[in-house]
Amino acid sequence: MESKSGNARGPFWHYLPYSEEDEKLGMVCANVGSMEAPPNIEYPPYKNDHPALFRSVAEGRVLPTFQLIYITAGQGTLELGETVYTLMPGSAFILLPGTRHRYKPVFEIGWHEYWVGFQGEYFIKLMERGVLSKERIFFEVGLYDFMISTFNQIIDEVKNQRPLFQLKACSGIISLLAEILTRERRKDQPNSYQKIVEKTKYLMETNIFSAVNLSDISEQIGVSTSKLNEIFKTYTSMTPYQYFIHIKILKAESLLEQKDASVKEVAYRLGFEDQYYFSRLFKNKTGIAPSDWNKLI
Repeated sequence: MESKSGNARGPFWHYLPYSEEDEKLGMVCANVGSMEAPPNIEYPPYKNDHPALFRSVAEGRVLPTFQLIYITAGQGTLELGETVYTLMPGSAFILLPGTRHRYKPVFEIGWHEYWVGFQGEYFIKLMERGVLSKERIFFEVGLYDFMISTFNQIIDEVKNQRPLFQLKACSGIISLLAEILTRERRKDQPNSYQKIVEKTKYLMETNIFSAVNLSDISEQIGVSTSKLNEIFKTYTSMTPYQYFIHIKILKAESLLEQKDASVKEVAYRLGFEDQYYFSRLFKNKTGIAPSDWNKLI
């Protein structure tokens, strides 16, 4: 365990031990830091204060953990094989375990960086499901107070190490990943997509007691059914049909809580002609048969 700390604007880093209790969370903060690399000095500064694997960042290395790096000042480069990215204020990148890389500031310019390392089953699953991907490593996030304040919150948790600080630190890591990935998705989509998705949701909610009819919805919005499917799934990660079913099941939960509500009545009210199909769908989504739902109250 090694660390470097200073005043509020000075450098800080810490490489963390973690317990079996921490590992049970399925996610662990392995290291975190904030550091200015001034111009015309070897990178990283305070080189010998870092573990050996972290000293070789400018020459090239492979890490066993995930790493998220966020540049807030200066300029530099990230190299992944034959691909070279230019790093500017607001640049961020997510390195997956086993990814050979090297990065450093421009010698004559320097930079300021935040970083956090993390590992665990939760993040492995995000990688296996493509949420974290080698195809999406570099992000032009921009300079945002939310990013900086979240990094500083993680650093504060690590500095103080109160009980269950790992849980608080990892919640900050998830917030950072969510901010980066959602900003990237929104940036790639035209403003018209948001309006189409919002109008689709409105039409579904106001027609929740009708059968699912995407043709009518797409006609009212003025796009083809296939285009509506494409836009909605790109924006929400769900098809319009999946979303409509989701809000119908939520409505069914509240209806079933009413006194003397029958499964057949609720199914028909929500536009399901086959109550047995509705029952199977409800149990698949909630884990509980609709006939047993009001027993939870």
